[in-house]
Parts: sequence; structure tokens; C-alpha cells
Amino acid sequence: MAGAIASRMSFSSLKRKQPKTFTVRIVTMDAEMEFNCEMKWKGKDLFDLVCRTLGLRETWFFGLQYTIKDTVAWLKMDKKVLDHDVSKEEPVTFHFLAKFYPENAEEELVQEITQHLFFLQVKKQILDEKIYCPPEASVLLASYAVQAKYGDYDPSVHKRGFLAQEELLPKRVINLYQMTPEMWEERITAWYAEHRGRARDEAEMEYLKIAQDLEMYGVNYFAIRNKKGTELLLGVDALGLHIYEPENRLTPKISFPWNEIRNISYSDKEFTIKPLDKKIDVFKFNSLKLRVNKLILQLCIGNHDLFMRRRKADSLEVQQMKAQAREEKARKQMERQRLAREKQMREEAERTRDELERRLLQMKEEATMANEALMRSEETADLLAEKAQITEEEAKLLAQKAAEAEQEMQRIKATAIRTEEEKRLMEQKVLEAEVLALKMAEESERRGHVGRQLLFTFNEVTRNPLPSAILGAEAPETDGKAGVLSVAKMHQLMTRAKEADQLKQDLQEAREAERRAKQKLLEITTKPTYPPLNPIPAPLPPDIPSFNLIGDSLSFDFKDTDMKRLSMEIEKEKVEYMEKSKHLQEQLNELKTEIEALKLKERETALDILHNENSDRGGTSSKHNTIKKPQAQGRRPICI
Repeated sequence: MAGAIASRMSFSSLKRKQPKTFTVRIVTMDAEMEFNCEMKWKGKDLFDLVCRTLGLRETWFFGLQYTIKDTVAWLKMDKKVLDHDVSKEEPVTFHFLAKFYPENAEEELVQEITQHLFFLQVKKQILDEKIYCPPEASVLLASYAVQAKYGDYDPSVHKRGFLAQEELLPKRVINLYQMTPEMWEERITAWYAEHRGRARDEAEMEYLKIAQDLEMYGVNYFAIRNKKGTELLLGVDALGLHIYEPENRLTPKISFPWNEIRNISYSDKEFTIKPLDKKIDVFKFNSLKLRVNKLILQLCIGNHDLFMRRRKADSLEVQQMKAQAREEKARKQMERQRLAREKQMREEAERTRDELERRLLQMKEEATMANEALMRSEETADLLAEKAQITEEEAKLLAQKAAEAEQEMQRIKATAIRTEEEKRLMEQKVLEAEVLALKMAEESERRGHVGRQLLFTFNEVTRNPLPSAILGAEAPETDGKAGVLSVAKMHQLMTRAKEADQLKQDLQEAREAERRAKQKLLEITTKPTYPPLNPIPAPLPPDIPSFNLIGDSLSFDFKDTDMKRLSMEIEKEKVEYMEKSKHLQEQLNELKTEIEALKLKERETALDILHNENSDRGGTSSKHNTIKKPQAQGRRPICI
């Protein structure tokens, strides 16, 4: 019994010790987080938890924002979370946003996470038209936003239309000009290509450096009335308090820098601003809501504290953060340089490899062509050799027939000679017979009957042919027809002999072409290869071990000399930035002139008209440049 009571008591005490919690949702510019918070937590406990989760150390710029009846409010650090006028439905939602803005983003924003959060918030305010931005500046800011997101421009990757789904320009700017999305993308990409080599944090910082010169940057506007009941706007920013006309949020009518304000107080709904100069009248105004008065006072106190803090020596924590940031920046710079060198060497090696591959392919093509030519030559040579062999056989046969014909000709000639001799002999005999006959005729005249008998005998002799024994066996072939046949055979033999000579000549030419093809192939196969390029290695492996001689020797032990060198580099960068600013202004003016012809005047807003008027008067060259001059003298003009 006692044991059961003791166990029940221990269980109830344990139950009482477990703290009650509630769920909180924190919405940042690029993420959402949920935390279980204890019921007793104050605003500072939740705020510190969020900052630790984000890794944020520059906490003085930020706060947790919530909305009450269409009025913005900020979580108080010294008040319990649930004691605020927030919805009790879980999860309780807060927005982690920048509450105060720096005067100079490049000098004050140290951590990369701080720069990134400011970049996202300012970019959203410009796109939502809470900050007025001229069209030409909108294009430039869009190009830096693209650089921050996509890195360096690569035509093979970032092709036409890659920004089609991106929200980069305020709708007011898009509607103001008769320009297609492709035309805007072309102009943004042209500037985007010039930002090559900038890392994400550098591109975001360039964005902030341009945006901080916009008239509405970092200004919180509130509707107020002066003692006469005139409706005005109160602007609270990092530099002081400004009074605007309701329709003109660009140029204040009167300004009160923080260093010229002695006291700010409010009673009920009436605010009182007391300047240091007692000759200047006290300025009083009324706001419409008590919550707005509290918010105005919070912003005034916070901005004034930061204003005075900037003009004092940095705290030890800030000095440490800046030193770490410089070291980190130098380390990243060296790392980027190393990667750039490695990338350059890799590209050179790839180019060399491609060149060698191209040369090898060219040599292979030449060798293939030579082999094909050689094969064709060999085939031609084989055909010609076969044809030559046939021709040789035909030539031999023709030569044999020519020899036989020659023998036949010699035999015919010999026969013809014999026939001619026999004919000449016969003619001589005939002549002798005629002479004899003549003599006998003379004698016959003398003798009469004897002569007639001799004449008869002569006629008998001349009428009958010679005996075959005298003419020979081949005598009949010596007539005219046999001579014609012998001449035709001789002509055919001579023609065949000419064809044989032509075939021998073709065979010799084919053999000469084959010899030349073999010689060319031998020259190609024995050609010396291209010597390896020693300064550039062959294709590099992904880990690139050959470059560790630089990386292994890197040391980030920064000494006084390193810090001096870094300071000199920073000063050099400032000079370069001034030169780039001048060039940038020229580019902005050029773009403005280029798109001016496409502007639709009837769509201009009141702020567009005011900005153009200020530009014509030369009053909006640079918001912070015009402010810094009076501050350097310890005083800022009342009228801007």
C-alpha cells in the first residue's frame, strides 16, 4: 500500500516537472522551421534559438515579425512569447526578417548568411514594388540576381528561354514598355555575361550596393498628421526621420538626422521630435493607432542605437567577426584562384588532347586513303599484269605468225625472183627466137617454102605455154591474185605488232604507278609522330593529383604582412569599384536611352513621374553619397 502511494507520488511529481510546450513556426526568406518552445520562454529565448539554428551572429539587424489586425509588430525580447497579441493556434507563426538596415552594406554586413538574408529580403521588396526601382536599374539588379543563382554565364547551358520562369523584374517595369519577355531576357543576359567570375556572395553584395542607393531602401513609412491636420508620411530609416507628402515617397520635405535629434517622445497618439538646435521648432505629429506609435518608437530607438554604434569603435566581438570574415574572404579568394588555375590548365589539357586526337584522326584518314589507293593500284596492276600476260601470249603468237609469214614472204620472194629470172630468160629466148624468126623470115623470102615452114614453127612455139618443168611447181601462184593476198597478210601482221607494243607500254605504266603508291604508303607509315607537349599534361583525372604542389603549400596563418597586403588589396578594390561605378552609370544611361522609345507614357505611375523629374533636376544620383557629405561635416541639411 505504502509502495503504491510512493510510486503514484513520484509519477505525479515527474509529470509536474515536464514543462509545457507549444509549437512555433519560423518563416525566413528561403526556408521554414518549427520549434517546440516552453510556455515560459521570452522573446529573446526564441530569437536566440533561431539565430543559433541559422548560424547568425549579427543578430542586431533582425527580429521576429508578426501581424495584428493588419498592423505589423515585432516580438519584444523581454516579454513572454505567448503574452504578445499573437494567435494561440499552433503553430504560432513568426517571420524572421531584417528590422534595421545598414548605412553601408559592404562595410557593416560581415557574415555571408547576413548578406544572403538581406539580399533575399531587398530583392522581394523590389519585386513587390515596396521599394521603387527605375527600369534600367531593375535590369542590372536582375543580372546580379541571375549571377547569384546560376553562376557564370555559359552559352551552351544558359540558352534562350532559361529565364522564362524566373521573376526578375517588377510588374510595373514590364507593363511600362512594349517589350516581350525575350527582349527583357536578352538585355538581362547581356549584363549577366559581364559578371563572369563573381561568386554568389559577391553578386549578392553588388546587388545590395546598388539597391541601397534607391530612395525607398530601408525606409519604414507611417501615415501621420501634423498639428494642422495635414496628412503626411513619416519615414524611419538608418539615417534619421523624414517627412514626406503622401503622394511622394521619394523626396522628403524635411529630414531630422539622428545626430541632430535631442529627444523623441510620445503621449497617447502625439509624437514630439525635439532637435538639438533650439532655434528649430519642435515638430509634433499624430498617428492613427497606438500600436503604430509603439512600433515607431521601437524603430526610432533601434535605428538611433545603431547610428551611434557605427560612429564608435567596433566591439571586440565585431572586430573578431570582421577579422574572421577577412580571413575567410582571403581563403575563398585563394581557393577561387587555385580552382581557376586548375580549370584553365584542365581546359588547356583538353584542348591539347582534342588537337592530338584530331591529328591522329587525320593521320588515320590519310593512311586509310593511302591503303585504298594502294589496293586500287594493286588491283589495277593485277589486271594490267593479267592483260599483259594475255598480250604477251598474243604477241608471241603474232610473232610466230609473223615469222611464218616472213618465211612465207621470203619463199614467195625467192619464187618471185626465180619467176622473174625465168620470165627474163623466156623473154630473152623469145627475143632470140624472134631474131631467129626474123632471120629465118629473111631467109624464107630467099628460100620461100623453107621460110613459111619456120614461121609455122615459131607460131606454134609462141602459142603454147612453157612446160612445167621450166616454170617450176609454184609457177601458177606468181600471177596477180597471189601478190594481192600476200600484201594483206603483211598489213595484218604489222597491225598486231603495233598492238603488242602498246600493251607492253601500258604494262610498264601500271607497274610504275604501283611503285609510286607503295612509296607513298611507306612515307606515311614511317612519318615521325608529333612530339608530346611537355608543358601541358595528358587528360587529367578528376581529382587532379598533379596540382597538389600549390594546394599543399597553402597556409592560412595570416600575419601582419598578410593583413597589410589584404588592406592594400581592399583599397585597390575600392578604386576599381569607383571606376566600375562610372562605367556602370554610363551603361545604365545607355540602356535607358535604348528602351525609352518603347515606353508607354500613359502607363507611368506617380513614382515614375517623380523619379524622372528628380533625374532631370539631377537630384537622385546616389542616395547615400548625398547623405554622407553632410554627415562628414557633422550635420545634414533639413530639406532634401
